[in-house]
Amino acid sequence: MTRFAGASIALLEARMSSEMADMVRRYGGEPYCVPAVREFPVDKGSEQVSTFINHLAQLSTRTVVLYTGVGVTALFREAERIGRLPELLSSLHAVTVVCRGPKPSAVLKRYGVPITLSAREPYTTKELLEAMMPLELKDTAVAVLHYGERNIELVQALQERGANLEELCLYEWLLPEDTTPLQALVQNIIAARVDAVVFTSQIQVRHLFLVATELALSAELTRALNMRTIVASIGPTCTAAVQGAGVTPHVIPEHPKMGHLIKALVEYMT
Repeated sequence: MTRFAGASIALLEARMSSEMADMVRRYGGEPYCVPAVREFPVDKGSEQVSTFINHLAQLSTRTVVLYTGVGVTALFREAERIGRLPELLSSLHAVTVVCRGPKPSAVLKRYGVPITLSAREPYTTKELLEAMMPLELKDTAVAVLHYGERNIELVQALQERGANLEELCLYEWLLPEDTTPLQALVQNIIAARVDAVVFTSQIQVRHLFLVATELALSAELTRALNMRTIVASIGPTCTAAVQGAGVTPHVIPEHPKMGHLIKALVEYMT
């Protein structure tokens, strides 16, 4: 397989930036790392977790829906901080645990928590709701641990099925405190100094275009991403956000995993 041959590959990932940068370097590219998102703990997270554990212990919550590995990690960390982690883990054994994908599943497995249902690939809300179809949810308490914002699609679908929802948001997606690197990325893309941009989540797309809008460069960014810079996108949700910004992705891997994404980008650029 031909390598990137020194191409500048912009990576907006925050948590996995070093791993993705290493992959780019292995294929001969120059990673241009500009994290587009920071995950900020919400106020009253302890209160949310304490109430959630109380409901589990009382068996008033019968189903728990877990979206991200970050969210599950935050839940367990906060439970440990308030001295209730063993109680939480024990209670999770008595309820139906539903996972969106492999990342929350991996965290649960490390703690020995059994998983009742998992969404199939590509792990979007659509597949999650499909996995939950066998469950009787009418007049049943369902707890949803969201990602960095409320998933309105999921909430509405579960409410339509008659579920009584308890929603937890333990962190939120914010722009980086210093947006100067994102501003520079927008300008470098427009100036054709970036060969490819890799998007791994919808919020990265939204934040990049938010910064471009603040610079009054949104139209120019869209034009550059459509005309010059190669755009790689992972998964249907992220790809829909790219398309919603008026950009047609050039590279969408068959499987929604970072390794597949980088390999697909290499193949496209050969």
